[in-house]
Amino acid sequence: VQLQASGGGFVQTGGSLRLSCAASGSIYRLNTMGWYCQAPGKQREVVAVITSGGSANYADSVKGRFTISRDNAKNTMYLQMNSLKPEDTAVYYCNVRQIMGDYWGQGTLVTVSS
Repeated sequence: VQLQASGGGFVQTGGSLRLSCAASGSIYRLNTMGWYCQAPGKQREVVAVITSGGSANYADSVKGRFTISRDNAKNTMYLQMNSLKPEDTAVYYCNVRQIMGDYWGQGTLVTVSS
C-alpha cells in the first residue's frame, strides 16, 4: 500500500487549505483512513479519521474548522482545513488502517503564519 499526501503549504491565520491523500496498492474494502499531525518537538497526534462507511471523528482542537472526507471509488481522502491557526502548523500525515496492516504516507507540511 502506498499513500501520497499533497496540498500542504504556507497560509496566513484564518486561511484555508485542502489536503489530499491518494492510496494505491492492496486497499481493502473496509478500512479506516485518517489524518495525523506532528508539530516540531511534539508527538504525532490524530486530527481526524473516517471509516469506509463515512463515519468521521475529529480532535477537539479542529472540530468545526476541519472536514474529513473520502472518495472510495478513487481511494482518496481529503481534509478541508478552514480558519487555520498558527497552532495548526505541523507535518500532516495520512494513514490507512485495515486488516492487512497500518500504512503511512510521507507527510505534507502546513505552515500557518500569525
